[in-house]
Amino acid sequence: MRLSITNNKNSSSFYVIKSVTLDGKRTSKVIERLGNYEEVKIKANGEDPIVWAKKYIDTLNKQEKENNNILNIPFYKNKILEKNTKYTFNAGYLFLQDIYYSLGLNNICNDITNKHQFKFDLNSVLSRLIYSRIIFPSSKLKTLELSNNFIEQANFDYNHILRSLEVISKETDFIQAELYKNSKKYSKRNDKILYYDCTNYYFEIEQEDGIKQYGVSKENRPNPIVQMGLFLDGDGIPLAFNINPGNTNEQITLQPLEKQIINDFNNASFVVCTDAGLASNANRKFNDKENRKFITTQSIKKLKDYLKEWMFDKTGWHIPSITNPIDLSNLDNDEELQEKFKDTIFYKERWINENGLEQKIIITYSLKYKNYQKNIRNSQIERAQKLINSNPKSINKPRQNDFKRFIEKTNTTKDGIVAEETYYNLNQEAINNESKYDGYYAVCTNLEDTAEEIIKVNKNRWEIEESFRIMKSEFKARPVYLSRDDRIKAHFTTCFLALTIFRYLEKKIKSKYTVTEIIEALRNYNLRELKGFGYIPDYELTDIVEDLQNIFNINTSTEINDYKKMQKICKQTKQEKNYAFFR
Repeated sequence: MRLSITNNKNSSSFYVIKSVTLDGKRTSKVIERLGNYEEVKIKANGEDPIVWAKKYIDTLNKQEKENNNILNIPFYKNKILEKNTKYTFNAGYLFLQDIYYSLGLNNICNDITNKHQFKFDLNSVLSRLIYSRIIFPSSKLKTLELSNNFIEQANFDYNHILRSLEVISKETDFIQAELYKNSKKYSKRNDKILYYDCTNYYFEIEQEDGIKQYGVSKENRPNPIVQMGLFLDGDGIPLAFNINPGNTNEQITLQPLEKQIINDFNNASFVVCTDAGLASNANRKFNDKENRKFITTQSIKKLKDYLKEWMFDKTGWHIPSITNPIDLSNLDNDEELQEKFKDTIFYKERWINENGLEQKIIITYSLKYKNYQKNIRNSQIERAQKLINSNPKSINKPRQNDFKRFIEKTNTTKDGIVAEETYYNLNQEAINNESKYDGYYAVCTNLEDTAEEIIKVNKNRWEIEESFRIMKSEFKARPVYLSRDDRIKAHFTTCFLALTIFRYLEKKIKSKYTVTEIIEALRNYNLRELKGFGYIPDYELTDIVEDLQNIFNINTSTEINDYKKMQKICKQTKQEKNYAFFR
């Protein structure tokens, strides 16, 4: 700090000033106004005002040197904020940036840049598309605007985003292969168990075009859709994906992506776990070759009669803790036994050979699952009865699992005569037929592992359904507003990369918090800039914030963080980490 004296016609004013850095340039900032010459003369109490002022500043410098944790920051009640100047910035993206660079996505961007020889910063564009997809999900145009909310400012324009989407689309396979290779350096991957599923995303349009085609919408929307197939590894980390036209039969999407994993990832030995919708005989046979295996959900309603008879047989059931077979009929009217085994999963298994494929079928039975299905159905029956009573004319052909499937329409009297009116009633036969399957569940596999091990692997299939939910709800990946096929593919590539980074973040934080809690913490992790001094926290220091800071070694929870400290933190997040760092 030093003395500055400004002169005017009538007097001189004394100031304490200090050299600071603003926007990368050195400048001077007023720390304290000591007053005009007459005011300082009074304070000097007979001493020369200039000499007194310099001694006073020496004292301030000495105090600052002795305790450099205390800063003298001036605030003025009448000073107006600078117009069109941003003061608050998001720093939550730094936790994502740490993972982004550790996965070598910056190097992947550099390789693509060198291949195509363009001039814009692909790494800056892709990283901002990913961070924004998680923290501020929005359109590509809005993403550019929101990128300015980050401490490190974007150095691209909207045309660069569009150009990047074209390049990302061309290099999607390369990005996935390189990301997989890099991820194995960052963290040990459980790539011997793979989960696969499909979903679709709708467009706010009515006309089919390119890969935007009418198909069976999982959200029952009357819009063109595209289909996404996704592989997760055994720990729930995304592995690979593909995009197909919306009218594609999802069963034929599995094998091409598997072949890509085998060729591009050099991974030919794994177990594929899918749901019943992807469990075609062709897919099972494809994964009955070489070192590949399968575990797939089996529809119990579509089992052959001899297997249904075996399934409904109350004898021959097992649980891991008891050696002798169990008779489930003992549970029927024994409330004490029902309480004892309310959380138990019973199973029976046998090998079958159908359609030229030898496989093991495992049937499970659970009282908890039975009660769950019963409660769901009772709720649907209640809705069906309300509709019959209030507005039966609105009843149309029911969709699968629609509550209207329990409503029957009658156009004849009991004597078989055509009735003048249509009558609607609950279909008790349909209710009874469905209730007999309560509690039962089935999987098929060509593995020789124990039933307990196979059931355990299949239970983790929920993670792929949650991943789709995260992309659709939290990341707002739909509806899709892009029109060109290449940009649509690039959009889902960025969603895939965002999901991968987010899943790693969950893994590092030990999944102690919900998806919403984590994203809210990142979104609210803001810092307010004090021009010339640094940043002060503008967030609540909660348990999740403390955990994030401790895990990533990023701490901004001091009352002020100077520019040098923030530059160090930003630089730290751009260093690659290996598995030893992954905690």
